[in-house]
Formats: sequence, structure tokens, C-alpha cells
Amino acid sequence: MNPVLEKSYKHAYPFRIGTTSYIYPDHILPNVKMLAPYLDEIELLIFESDSKDTFLTKHGIENLLLLSEEFDLTYNIHLPLDISLSDKDPAGRIHAVETMQRLIDLAAPLSPSSYTLHLPYDDLSRKAEHIKKWQDIIYKSMERLLSFGMDGQIISIETLDYPIKWADKVINDFNLSVCIDIGHLIVNGYDIEAVFGRYGNITTVIHLHGVENMKDHLALSRMPEKKMDIIIDILKRFTGTLSLEVFSYEHLSDSLKFLEICWKRLEKGE
Repeated sequence: MNPVLEKSYKHAYPFRIGTTSYIYPDHILPNVKMLAPYLDEIELLIFESDSKDTFLTKHGIENLLLLSEEFDLTYNIHLPLDISLSDKDPAGRIHAVETMQRLIDLAAPLSPSSYTLHLPYDDLSRKAEHIKKWQDIIYKSMERLLSFGMDGQIISIETLDYPIKWADKVINDFNLSVCIDIGHLIVNGYDIEAVFGRYGNITTVIHLHGVENMKDHLALSRMPEKKMDIIIDILKRFTGTLSLEVFSYEHLSDSLKFLEICWKRLEKGE
């Protein structure tokens, strides 16, 4: 029998608190059923574009809608990682655009707060001409994706292993949002405060998880104390969705408790 969270964290913060749909070793819908009474939002993970998860059916969407209404729950969607708008193969890019559009259409009844998108940079070279070529590719792909009539703000571009400013033109021209993955920033040596200062006003979701010895997606208590102080200061100014991006009950329970302790210290002025 799966363990349940000890208390509800609904409306506990000025931001919406959530986690991933893979906390228990099961499909999306059973995870949402277990988590819905305790959190504000669930990050629905679609890591594989050909996933056979029951969420990706009309019946699955209907069940998620019922849970949303019953538990005052919202969703955000993490788009697949096995297809890419920056694929070097033009056919691969077209397939990625068409697949993502199909998934976005399927999930639309859920009114997700955002669709989080990776724009991977896979070139080993960081020469200006290679970066420019990648930028041109993602620009054309985004233009094609949004040609279906979608509002760009619903797409949040996630911070990865390259400076997010490389994607500024596509973000600005298409009025996209940003997903700040704090763990990714730390692992890759980027300034968390500087990134939030630049993109905070268009950041709809923050991914938060512990980092230790260059490994991320750990329980939040593994986060270095100095980094946690910066993070809490950022969260004071954030009103979007904070997704504790961990993948086990133990890491989630630990992360929720640790965040609560840190937040109470803030409220007490410690």
C-alpha cells in the first residue's frame, strides 16, 4: 500500500505548490488521485511521445478534470523529451511539432497553467555560428508550432545546460514564458538570482529539487544552505507554480517538510 502525505499544503504559500505525476511507481492517473488532496498543482509528465499512459485518452482527460474540480487542482504539462524542435533532421523537427501540437490539443480541456518545453542544444561547439544555426532552427520550429493558433504565453521554455539568453529572440518574438529549473542552473554554474531578475516577470513555473555533488532531482533538504537562502528570497516574489520536481514519495515528503521549515524561518525573520 502506497504511503500518503501527512498533511495538506493547499494554499499554504503565495505560489501554487505542486510536484510531478511520478511520485508513486504507477501511471499518471493513480498518482494524481493520491496527490490531489494535498497539493495545488500536478506536473503531468509526458517524457515519451509515444507513451501509452491512460492519461493520453479522452477517458483519462475526463477523469483528470473530475479530480481537478473535486480537489481544486490545476495542472501543468511537461512536453516529451524524446522529440525536439531543435532536431538537426528537418523531418524530426516536423514530427516534433506535429506530435506536440497533438498532445497540446489533447490536454487543452485541462486548461493547464503551462506547457513546459525543452529546446536542447546538442552541438558540442559553442562558436557563434553554431549557436546562430541552432537559434534559426528553434525559431522556425516555434513559428510552425504556434501557426496552429496557440497563445505563445502558454509555452514555458525550460532552463537547461546552456545560457537561457541564447533563446531570448524566440522567447521575446513569440511572447513565450519561462520555466526556471533551479537545479539545472546550479548544476551548470549559473547565477540563480540573475536569471530570476531577468526572466522573473515571464516565469510561470519554477522547478525545484535538491542538488548535491552535481546530482539533481534529489530531496530538497540536500540543497546547500546558501543556495536555499537565495531560493527562498526568490520565492517571496513569485506567484506562479512551484513544482517540486522529484520522483519518489520519500523525496517529495522530505522536500515539502524542508520547504515548510525554511518558509517558517522567513516568516519569523530568522
